[in-house]
Amino acid sequence: MIDKTTRQRIIALINKEVVPAMGCTEPMAVALAVAKSKEMVGTVPERIEARLSANILKNAMGVGIPGTGMIGLPIAIALGAIIGNSAYGLEVLKDITPTAIDEARRYVAANRIDIGLKEDISEKLYIEIIATAGAQTAKTIIAGGHTNFICAELNGNSLLNNMSAGSNNQNAEQQDIMLDMKLAYDFATTAPLQEIAFIKQTMEYNMKAAQEAIKGNYGHNLGKTIDRPLAKGIFGNSIFSHIIAKTASACDARMGGAVIPVMSNSGSGNQGICATNPVAVYAIENENTEEELIRALTLSHLTAIYIKQSLGKLSALCGCVVASIGSSCGITYLMGGDYVHVCNAVKNMIANLTGMICDGAKPSCSLKITSGVSTAVLSALLSMEGKCVTSAEGIIDDDVDKSIHNLTSIGADAMRNTDDMVLNIMTNK
Repeated sequence: MIDKTTRQRIIALINKEVVPAMGCTEPMAVALAVAKSKEMVGTVPERIEARLSANILKNAMGVGIPGTGMIGLPIAIALGAIIGNSAYGLEVLKDITPTAIDEARRYVAANRIDIGLKEDISEKLYIEIIATAGAQTAKTIIAGGHTNFICAELNGNSLLNNMSAGSNNQNAEQQDIMLDMKLAYDFATTAPLQEIAFIKQTMEYNMKAAQEAIKGNYGHNLGKTIDRPLAKGIFGNSIFSHIIAKTASACDARMGGAVIPVMSNSGSGNQGICATNPVAVYAIENENTEEELIRALTLSHLTAIYIKQSLGKLSALCGCVVASIGSSCGITYLMGGDYVHVCNAVKNMIANLTGMICDGAKPSCSLKITSGVSTAVLSALLSMEGKCVTSAEGIIDDDVDKSIHNLTSIGADAMRNTDDMVLNIMTNK
């Protein structure tokens, strides 16, 4: 069994990376920075200037903001200025009311918000907010993580300054335990159950989001479509179709602006959904034990966190690739697979999904999640049948960790030009 100190460090990492979030995490992170600046000036700012990294802009342009019926950053910024509470973290707008929405609409219409690209930065997750109210000016910077404040200034006086650590907050990151596949698997499968039972909260949040989608028409209604008679005639009334429907439904609701929190993973609600719901549905319908469910959810989320450690919070690679690898590991475990089976499932996933681009958070993310989850089930099944993509094929290596780092190198480094082109296409339509 892994020693207690190591277990505590892994649990701390999970608690840091698996947190509730309402709405898409990129506009919520911007709203969080706005709320912090508002709190420093002591009132609703008269004007707000936002300078953001390209990846934040990309991920916030086309996504619904909960409860508003509107998309994008202006309404999120306005709500952050009016009712945002920085103590809520990524649930910063959970005090939203119809009155606040009306006030925020007027704030946007008054052209009090200036949004632009922050030039000459390498950090992909960067948010800088300057808010003015009378003679008061507040500056807030979040970088490296969706809730990672590195700078807070009021009238030029520093209240918080972690800029010396660099925009990627390397000092903070060094405190996190660095994972590999074996450590993630051993922890998930051997840690005392009472230490990891908290992971069931992910199921409570994210399956509830899937149920919420049934009450309305969110996004492209992909989850509801898969549950309809025509789709059942194609996919059948099976565990497979139920996994797809419950995962897509939660994404539909979240991207469509439902006022409901989800449990995120590594700064992404969709990743949290994708790492949770496929595993939960399989465990329920396969009649796995509660212990097996808890360990499978832990393995799924921890695998996603591990991959993100080398990929970065935001990249040109769609997050569903990462989270689906996690859920494939969890499902493989629920099928009775051991470490070798889990590693083979990871290799099967990387051989299939590598290269799926991220073109921002939006309603059609449910389509990509469906592709990822379908591959997750297929990869797990192939692994249990003794089938695995070999090192003679493509980017797969005999070593599972090298295979993962081949994936993340492509996503973080080789696809940088892809990221630039995607943003250019999105901003010039």
